[in-house]
Parts: sequence; structure tokens; C-alpha cells
Amino acid sequence: MKIAFIGMGTMGGPMASLLAKAGYEVVVHNRTRSKEAEAIAAGATGAASPKEAAIGVDVVITNVSDSPDVYEVVYGENGAAHNMKEGSVLIDMSTISPQVTKEIAAKLAEQGCEMLDAPVSGGSEGAQKGTLSIMVGGKKEILDKMMPVLEVMGSTITYVGENGAGQVTKAINQIIIAGNYIAAAEGMALGLASGIDVEAALQAVSGGAAGSWVLTNRGMNMIKGEYPLGFRTRLHLKDLGIGLEAAKDAGVPVTVAAHVAQLEAALVKRGYGEEDVSNIARAVREASGIDS
Repeated sequence: MKIAFIGMGTMGGPMASLLAKAGYEVVVHNRTRSKEAEAIAAGATGAASPKEAAIGVDVVITNVSDSPDVYEVVYGENGAAHNMKEGSVLIDMSTISPQVTKEIAAKLAEQGCEMLDAPVSGGSEGAQKGTLSIMVGGKKEILDKMMPVLEVMGSTITYVGENGAGQVTKAINQIIIAGNYIAAAEGMALGLASGIDVEAALQAVSGGAAGSWVLTNRGMNMIKGEYPLGFRTRLHLKDLGIGLEAAKDAGVPVTVAAHVAQLEAALVKRGYGEEDVSNIARAVREASGIDS
């Protein structure tokens, strides 16, 4: 099976590399061509455009930043769809609007192609280890066909419904994780302000009912006030925007997520958008007087 992988960012680069190491014939493209190096070192070949990458492939995988970016790499002037053969499959692993997902799926169907929306969760660690959680919308029979490909990148692959359902599920994920981040930041700030052994406190609460991926993987960031990149704050803010819009359309109040979005927007405006999203703790630490 030949695969084109478009988007070699923090997540896409490691994911494409895993596919190449697993023995798939992988062609990669990234707007900044130098970012293709990791996947090429793993056995992939580079292409000058998404359109070129899609020549003769069975599967096109996209992992780019936002809805307009997905539309551009699929249906732009040099988009992959122009060279996708009948019967081939687009797997979009970006986090984008459910409505845009449905529009792209409908256009692909007109040319005899299929689409799965398959956004992921698990951070850069999961992308590197192949342990991502993948939430999939589309036809179940297409997922069954693509399962061996997805299993290289993820350890939890869940079918959630028709096209668009994967993106709605990712919106749910991002809304929930926003609450986890702000709660963890507030808890760690309380420990720091109280003068206790906050690392011991982190260990204690991580083993109980308050335990979460955020505490285990990002709690020390919040204690140290250091936020090395795992998932960019500006991208989580973008994801929250999708979630807030979906919640508005459904008539569901998401007050915690809305609060976190405001804090993240302020962090991005101050120039912290490229830091890991655990930097929500920066806002809490400053408000608490821990950081000036």
C-alpha cells in the first residue's frame, strides 16, 4: 500500500516516520520542505506538492493546522485530490470544523474517493510512540480497510459515526482537556503558594481520583514554570474555537472551556502561543503572585 502524508509538524513528522518504518511506501510533503527530513530519514520520499505526493497512492493522510489548510492541501491549486485515483482514501488526522469535513467528504465522493476524519489525541509523545487515541468518522467498512494503517500510529482507535463525528468527538476531547489543564494549574499553584512539597503532592493526587494524563505528563511543567513544546497553545486555542462553535450550535453551555479560551487568547497575544498548552499555568501563577 502506498501512502501520501501531508503535514510534517510536531505530530505529522513522527506519524509518517512510523508508517515508513512499518514498511509502507510513504511519500511526504510539507510546506516547509526541511521538515520532511525526519520522515525521509525513516525511509519516506519527498514530493514538491500535495498534488505530486498523491500520484498513484492508495491513501492520502493529512495532518495540518486548520480547516482552510486542509481544504488547500486537498482542493487547492496543487491539492492532492487532483491526482487521487478512484477508490483511494483520504484520512484527515487534523483537527478541523465538522462542517468542512462533511464538505470535503462530499466532494471526494463525487470523484469516487472515500474519506475518514480521524483526529488524534495523545500529544507529541503519542505521535512518537504510536500510542495515539484516534477518533474516526466515516464509513465503518472504510475504517476496517484502513485499520492496519491507523494501528501503526494509534493504540486506541474508535469508530464514532459518519463523517464529521470524528471532529465532534475531538471537540469534546479538547473541551474536557481544557478543564483538566486549568484545574491542574490551579491545584499546583495552590501547592506552591502554600509552601508544601508540591512534587510530593503531585504524586499523591495523581494516584487518586484526581489523576489524569495532564497531571502525569504536564504537572511538573506547571510546578517548574517551564513549558517545553508538546502541543502548541495557539493550536489548542484554535481547537477550542471549533469546540465552542459546535457547543453553540448544539445549545450546550461550556463555561470552563470558554474561560480557558480567553486565558489562552491572552497568552497567544503576549507571544506565548508556541509554548506547550500547559502554559495555562503561567496565567494562574501570575494571578497568584507566584510569578511576577
